[in-house]
Amino acid sequence: MIQEPRLPTDRLEAIRAVFRETGATWVQPPVLQPLSLVLELAGEALRSRLYVLQAAGGEEVCLRPDFTAPVARLHLASGAASGDYAYEGLVFRASEEEAGEVLQIGIERFAPGGDRVESDADLVDLLWRAALAGGRCDLSLRLGDAGLFPVFVESLGLNGALAARLTRMAARPSRLAAELDRAGGPESDDPSEGVIARRLGALPPEEAAALLEEIWMLSGITPVGGRSAAEIAARLVRRSEAARAPSLSPDQADAIRAFLAVRAAPRAALEQLGRLAPKAADLEARLADWARRLDRIEAATAGSAVAIFDAAPRGDFAYYDGLVVEVLSTALGPDRPLAAGGRYDGLQARLSGGVGGGAALGGMVRPGRAIAETGR
Repeated sequence: MIQEPRLPTDRLEAIRAVFRETGATWVQPPVLQPLSLVLELAGEALRSRLYVLQAAGGEEVCLRPDFTAPVARLHLASGAASGDYAYEGLVFRASEEEAGEVLQIGIERFAPGGDRVESDADLVDLLWRAALAGGRCDLSLRLGDAGLFPVFVESLGLNGALAARLTRMAARPSRLAAELDRAGGPESDDPSEGVIARRLGALPPEEAAALLEEIWMLSGITPVGGRSAAEIAARLVRRSEAARAPSLSPDQADAIRAFLAVRAAPRAALEQLGRLAPKAADLEARLADWARRLDRIEAATAGSAVAIFDAAPRGDFAYYDGLVVEVLSTALGPDRPLAAGGRYDGLQARLSGGVGGGAALGGMVRPGRAIAETGR
């Protein structure tokens, strides 16, 4: 495993100081996290980059790949209505090019109300100042909004099931691209495709799970990954339904491609997005919020940053549902942000089965990338 280089103490302290100024409570969530939860939030694509372990009770766990969900779970367990939590510690992801365990310093904020535009702008400025504290002089901002894509899709007047499927694919670029490529094509005519899935779909959930377990037993298959038979059966049914569902028209696919291709200076990008769906009231409202957000960002330290707005959803984790922000370095390139974060208002409800909720956002800095002396 590649080891992260030793980091200069003074630069580390400068990054920490930005988060200390917030007055947040410092926490240290467990290193071991439930594998099933991580896969639910990130999808199977991240599995190959996780360090998976077998817990004593039989449940599969993994070394934490990020801090957001673990800190959110701590907040839910506390029963507090709101809270700001800072952290510093290692996260673990397998990589052939970079260290497998890397230091992150960050903050997660949970509050039931407040001005989301203002708190978004504050987070952007906080991450920008923390990244600058690392000493690099080649930084820029990449902004986005994971909530814009579902609103744009809704403006196309699609079938409800198709619109929901596209929204789920938003954080899975390869699956979304495949859906766009099959636009206007025929439904699957392979009679063998999804036979088991269609059989499962015809049964009540309890019977579908029991049938799948029986198939495993007869085939000598031992499932791995932490998912229950019910969860796997439901996923198979959804995939089968998606393969047989109506596809986008070529014009609808072109409209979505045009949306995903928007990448420009923030205010120019907002104008382009507005022209793509000029009569969509919900989209207009979100773009108006972005104009206010940019006003606040430009009035703060981050206003000095070179910035672009990228309409294509990004990130390994699919829990972002609003602002997405990354701080980039010219030397490191667009795929190695040294700071990242965003808004995830829906995550607490997902973690608590619908019990928790409220506004939430956060972000982190990777000192190993941010500190100029490391050259990484």
